[in-house]
Amino acid sequence: MKELKVLEGVYSPREDSFLLEECVKKYAHGKVLDLGTGSGIQGVAAALKGCEVTFSDINPKAIVCARANAIANGVVGRFVLGDMFQNIMGKYDTIIFNPPYVPTDKLEDIATDGGKAGRGLIDRFWGVFGEYVSDCFTVLILESSLNGYENDIIRFGAKVVARRDFDFEDIAVLMLEGK
Repeated sequence: MKELKVLEGVYSPREDSFLLEECVKKYAHGKVLDLGTGSGIQGVAAALKGCEVTFSDINPKAIVCARANAIANGVVGRFVLGDMFQNIMGKYDTIIFNPPYVPTDKLEDIATDGGKAGRGLIDRFWGVFGEYVSDCFTVLILESSLNGYENDIIRFGAKVVARRDFDFEDIAVLMLEGK
């Protein structure tokens, strides 16, 4: 990636974003949905490897930011403003999601606050993603030990394809595939 700029009010890529980006470069294929795109880092990485990308976010500033980063990196995509799968149509071969996963009692930052157990959007995602994937799909989702990603491995048969340990948590990229 040549360039990545972040607008005020948009999640700035950190360790979690870079870990997920490594997996996107390895596993993303075909028609891609970058859900909660933020800066667009994941969608740009997928587009650079030849994928057809839809960038989606609830934050209008994120859509502007992702579009600017796509243009700066010479890639094209479709940009959709909406909450989770709102305004998303069709089926995707790859869905990429770096959800807000920090447990919090008070929602102050939609980019990081994941609700009481840190699973607000994660559970919403797992409840409906099946309606938006093709027969041969890959889901790449970043989760934290703070919100019990081990349970999603058991519930959905996902596997850990990347992980980083920190003092207070470990983060993991879970991959679920359909054949």
